[in-house]
Amino acid sequence: MRFFIRKRKQTPGVIIVALIDVLIVLLIFLMVTTTFRQQPALRLALPESNQAQKSGANENAPLVVSIDAKGNLRLGPDALPVTDMRLKDELLARAQKDAKLKLAISADKNAPFGQIIKVMDAAKGAKIKTVSAFTREVAKP
Repeated sequence: MRFFIRKRKQTPGVIIVALIDVLIVLLIFLMVTTTFRQQPALRLALPESNQAQKSGANENAPLVVSIDAKGNLRLGPDALPVTDMRLKDELLARAQKDAKLKLAISADKNAPFGQIIKVMDAAKGAKIKTVSAFTREVAKP
């Protein structure tokens, strides 16, 4: 009598290491191809200008003062709410730290013009030489 020993067939297995490698490659691909856009903390409808220019990538980023349609002031990239007096103090302090400080005003097109003048006056009082305003290009027909 001959007894055959049946060998069990191994069930197919999933190779986890290969799957991890593929997932890492996909993750890297998604990270590289994703565009990172900085979302503004404050929604503004900028005024239009025929002479609008995009700032260069090699320039130092200016300090941004945002003015919404109600006239509220916000300072810096974090859009911290400030009052007129606090704005003057902040601009003086930052201008003393950096003599080449640039100021950019990002005002809503419906913002009170008096607030824009107050910001420009505070910048002049802090001896900031470069003050600019954000605009958007006129839509081409």
